[in-house]
Amino acid sequence: MKELVVISGKGGTGKTSIVASFSTLSQRKVLADCDVDAADLWLILEPRILRRESFSGGRRAQIIEKKCTACGKCQEVCRFDAISFDGSANSLVKRTYRIDPIDCEGCGVCAYFCPDGAIDFQEQINGEWFISETRNGPMVHAKLGIAEENSGKLVSLVRKEAKHLAEEKGLDLVIIDGSPGIGCPVIASVTGADLVLVVTEPTLSGQHDLERVAKLTAHFGIPTVVCINKYDLNPEVSATIEARTEEAGLKVVGKVIYDPAVTKAQIMRASVVEYTGGKVAEDIKSLWRHTVYALG
Repeated sequence: MKELVVISGKGGTGKTSIVASFSTLSQRKVLADCDVDAADLWLILEPRILRRESFSGGRRAQIIEKKCTACGKCQEVCRFDAISFDGSANSLVKRTYRIDPIDCEGCGVCAYFCPDGAIDFQEQINGEWFISETRNGPMVHAKLGIAEENSGKLVSLVRKEAKHLAEEKGLDLVIIDGSPGIGCPVIASVTGADLVLVVTEPTLSGQHDLERVAKLTAHFGIPTVVCINKYDLNPEVSATIEARTEEAGLKVVGKVIYDPAVTKAQIMRASVVEYTGGKVAEDIKSLWRHTVYALG
């Protein structure tokens, strides 16, 4: 079994649209949407959820007001300025301490040092993850709660479940829709993968972000190839990206034209290769063949 991860240096390059088309073209695979901060592969594939589980990415402290003696130890040891002396009164004191849930980093130091056991330190539910069936095969995906963190941990969980599902069903490939950028979710998406396909676009920001992503995958020693999406919108920048990519020892395995059919396909909740047999679909089919070849 092999893992193919599709990522981009920035959002909006067409990464998920290409993954959706790959899901149509490929056989014997499991899909994994690891862009958990803004998951949208499900919008195209319309998954039917078979299993739903809660995700806890950590703990959060909360003062038990009736036990607080206002000793101030929690505020003294907190290094994140998350604790203030403006809580409600109780039978012991006229004012207690309060922990701001947004500023709290969940380190647990306050709970450890509280002499009165007045701080609750429980696991928090940060989101959900799902195993679903789609018209293009099984998919593992997830959703973080609003303003929740630990997306890297959730990405790792989605990848693990996707690999387990592939092994269980005897499937050969996991196709991962990774996160954009170079942060923790991206690192969690690509670490240990067999091949990374970076989708970029012919703009200066696209070129810059591609170079950053290439340095990231090189750091982890992951084989990497490149796709230039909407390359015909700026042929000069596309040529520059292709030249610099080759100088960096990478290969452009596909170039996809701009076509409004991609947006129309999304509105119809379809991948573009399902929606049309035009030039854009042929470009993506060629990209898929070259990517499979690079994957080995």
